[in-house]
Amino acid sequence: MSTLEEHIDISVPLPTAWECLHRTETYPRFLNGVREARSDGGLTHLDVDTGGRAREFEVRIVDRDQDTVMAWKTTSGPKLSGTFSLLPIDGQHTRLQARFEYEPGTVTEAFGGPKGFAQAAAIERGVRSDLQQFKELVEQGR
Repeated sequence: MSTLEEHIDISVPLPTAWECLHRTETYPRFLNGVREARSDGGLTHLDVDTGGRAREFEVRIVDRDQDTVMAWKTTSGPKLSGTFSLLPIDGQHTRLQARFEYEPGTVTEAFGGPKGFAQAAAIERGVRSDLQQFKELVEQGR
């Protein structure tokens, strides 16, 4: 199992960032490759473009630790999981920490692309890009 952890500081109060994390319909605006997202009965359905192929995934999202940690795990498709943790810096700033857990072989099978160190670097770049896009989305109040 491989683990990637990244964080970004956002210039909004924690409750604002928390609300945006839960707006499923905005996922395509900050998660690269997600074309559509919708929630249904405790599951989130993601239509994803992976290397030019359309795929569908179901994700179970669970809130933990008094509205500061969102844990997620795929229930269909590749076995992936992770957390988004929000930490208050002060009244107007929040740190978003992302943790992503995956099996390298599973990611290669599901998404294609490089293996080994090149794969880890590509995943790291993707997570950083998603966090930056989330920051821009939530700070602009969209």
